[in-house]
Amino acid sequence: MELGTFSVSLTVKDIRKSVEFYSWLGFQPLEECGSLDDKWLILQKGTTIIGVFEGMFEKNILTFNPADARSIETHLKSKGVSFSAETQGESGPTHFVMNDPDGNVIMFDQHTA
Repeated sequence: MELGTFSVSLTVKDIRKSVEFYSWLGFQPLEECGSLDDKWLILQKGTTIIGVFEGMFEKNILTFNPADARSIETHLKSKGVSFSAETQGESGPTHFVMNDPDGNVIMFDQHTA
């Protein structure tokens, strides 16, 4: 089961301060992946990716970007895993959300068909 690219989606109080802070650590915004005006932005340093989101989530989220979220969801359902949000439709971009045993939020977010 290929989970895809991993990132952490951080809920932040002030996106401008957060972007400034992470830029001090060497993170750079990815082109066409959010904006300060939209209150979300994806940042990268080497192979490390973080998203900063102001006012969009209650908790930080562990995020995977697989090529096929639906097949991962089907596999996890067969193991008895429950979801707080399930995939929609039969093709195209989709996502599902679940929690680990400690309540940490995990999102599988498929961007492509």
